[in-house]
Amino acid sequence: MSEILVVGSLAYDSIQTPAGKVSRALGGSANYFSLAASLFSKVRVVGVVGEDYEQKDFDLLRSREVDISGMTTQKGKTFHWEGEYKGDMNEAITLKTELNVFETFNPVLPTHYKDSSFVFLANISPDLQVKVLEQVQAPKFVGMDTMNFWISSKLADLKKVLSKVDVVLINEGEAMMLTGAANGIEASRKVVEMGPSAVVIKRGEYGFVMYTKAEGFFILPAYPIEKVTDPTGAGDTFAGGFFGYLASLNRKPNVADLKEACVKGTILASFTIQDFGVKALSKTTTKDLEIRLNEYKKVFAHY
Repeated sequence: MSEILVVGSLAYDSIQTPAGKVSRALGGSANYFSLAASLFSKVRVVGVVGEDYEQKDFDLLRSREVDISGMTTQKGKTFHWEGEYKGDMNEAITLKTELNVFETFNPVLPTHYKDSSFVFLANISPDLQVKVLEQVQAPKFVGMDTMNFWISSKLADLKKVLSKVDVVLINEGEAMMLTGAANGIEASRKVVEMGPSAVVIKRGEYGFVMYTKAEGFFILPAYPIEKVTDPTGAGDTFAGGFFGYLASLNRKPNVADLKEACVKGTILASFTIQDFGVKALSKTTTKDLEIRLNEYKKVFAHY
C-alpha cells in the first residue's frame, strides 16, 4: 500500500443551509480528504492550525491512523470560513473568511514525507503547490485542486502546476473559468491540453465528468440522496476517496483504475453531504461504502 501526502487547509466552518446551521464545525480540505482516503490507505497531512484547534480533532485523525506529524500549531486562531447555501445548494455563498494562521502557511515536509508515492495538492495558492512538489522525491501520481480566486489572481503560477501533475480535480464553474469554455465537456478537453493526462470535473448533484488523453470521456451521475444537509467538503471527500483507492493499488494508475476511483469518490461524497462538516464522513466505514457502492452499481447492471 502506497502512502498519500495531502497538503491543504485545516479549518473550522460555520455553515447555514435549509436543513439548519452549525458553528465552528470541523472542516478544511485536508480534513475531508484525509478522513475519506484513510478508508483505503495511509495518509500524511501537512497543514497549519491555531491554538484553538481542539484535541478531539487531532484525535479524530489519529483514530483513522492518519500521520499528523506534518501538522503545525502556531500562535493565533485556526482558519475559519462562514458560508450559506440556498435553493439547490450547488453553490456556497461566502459570508466571511478569516485566514488567521493559514495566511502565512508555509508547507515544509517532514523528511519521512518526502518519499510519498501519491500526492494531492488541495486548494492552496499555486506557488505553495509548486513548493510542495519541489520537496517530494519521486511520486508515482500527483493530483491537484484549485479555485476561482487562484485562477483570477495567479494564473501563471497555476499553469506551472498544471504542467507538473497527472490529474486535476476541479468543479465545473472553475474549469470553465480556467479555460474560457462554454461548458464542462469542452472545458475538460482544454484542461488536459494544459498538461495533465486526466481531469475530473465535479458537478455536484449531477455527478462527474472525467476526460483522459488515452480514452476520452467517462461520465456518471452522483449517488441519489433525497435530503442534502450540507454539501461543504463533498469535492474534497471525492478527492480523498479517489486518491485513497488509487494508492491502495500500489502502482501507477491506468485509466480503468481512474474510473473506479471516480466511483469510490462519488459514493464517499454521498455520505459527507448527509450531515454538517465531517460528522457523517467520520462515522463512515468500509462496510457502509461497500453497501452503497453495490446499490449504485445495480443502476448500471443492464448496460
